[in-house]
Amino acid sequence: MSHHNRLVTLLIAAALTLGACASTPTQESTGETIDDAGITARVNTALVDDPQVKARQVDVETSRGVVQLNGFVDTATAKDRATTVARSVQGVQSVHNNLVVQGGDRTVGTVVDDATITAKVKTALIGNEDTKAHQINVSTREGVVQLSGFVEDGQEKNTAESLARNVTGVRTVDNQLEVRPMNP
Repeated sequence: MSHHNRLVTLLIAAALTLGACASTPTQESTGETIDDAGITARVNTALVDDPQVKARQVDVETSRGVVQLNGFVDTATAKDRATTVARSVQGVQSVHNNLVVQGGDRTVGTVVDDATITAKVKTALIGNEDTKAHQINVSTREGVVQLSGFVEDGQEKNTAESLARNVTGVRTVDNQLEVRPMNP
């Protein structure tokens, strides 16, 4: 066997070995992560391109083709349209629309207060070893904090809600975190 053929055989064996490795229960495979990132990007683009949806108010999360729409919108029409747009994107298995209709203009002071609350909640999540803050999205509107995204177990979901409730200025917590083990 020539050196070239041995090298090709070795590379093929390495690729097959790596491809056969199962991902851990707490992580998605690289392929799933890339697919989910692509779906998230396509849904975001579709929402930006749609005149009825104010995409800057919508946060998109994807786990194994399940798309979560999170945040606050001004009208029920925008909420419904966001679901329709997301469902039309290739690769989307299902859509969980957690958008909250909360119309009306906020004052500059309210916007600043909400941004401060969001920052405090994120800091509390980062400071707790039981919550994976990078997997949890925080949105605040008029003191209502929405937690969204995908977490690995009920304890993490409950801990995140408890941390958010204890932040000064939080009126209520809308816990839309979904327990979804990364590899069932």
